[in-house]
Amino acid sequence: MVEIREESPGFLDEYARVSIAFEVSATFELSSLDQGLAGFSLAERSLTPTIVKDHDAIPGNHPTDWRTQFDLANWGFLAARLEGRHVGGAVVAVKTPGILMLEGRTDLAVLWDIRVAPQARGRGVGTALFRAAEQWAELQRCDLLKVETQNDNVPACKFYASQGCSLGGINRFAYPDFPNEVQLLWYKRLGGAPPAA
Repeated sequence: MVEIREESPGFLDEYARVSIAFEVSATFELSSLDQGLAGFSLAERSLTPTIVKDHDAIPGNHPTDWRTQFDLANWGFLAARLEGRHVGGAVVAVKTPGILMLEGRTDLAVLWDIRVAPQARGRGVGTALFRAAEQWAELQRCDLLKVETQNDNVPACKFYASQGCSLGGINRFAYPDFPNEVQLLWYKRLGGAPPAA
């Protein structure tokens, strides 16, 4: 059984020991219809050869860097343990000036990071962490949870959809250093509210 508990920001050193790396074997190819006026279409396409992507390896993106970049006073740190071993975690940001993903809102929480150790994936750890992140955000009086991912993280996109999130934003130009990546923003209404149509 997965055990989830809240930790302090000091937990980030242990948190970072769980790898966030994943294999990219497929991507959602984005097509704009009528220059975007008629919407967009996403089609899953296999990639060969596969590549390994590790967000922690991007300078300034490692969890231990967050302490020097952000005020973590309003952030939630969740740890997942399976059979007593630390196998994952989630970090939720709320009410933090300077975090653009929060859009200046106090009713919005951002699932800043979620990770599950490779050997524990597929055992319900991610779902338990996501549920705990939702509950934590609700306790902070947030009505909406926001998550960022990219079109080359197909498993994450499918996971967020399975958790009741709706794709609410597509930004083709979010990553100038990675022009083939598309930012996908997922949203979930909290407190049992249905997603907006």
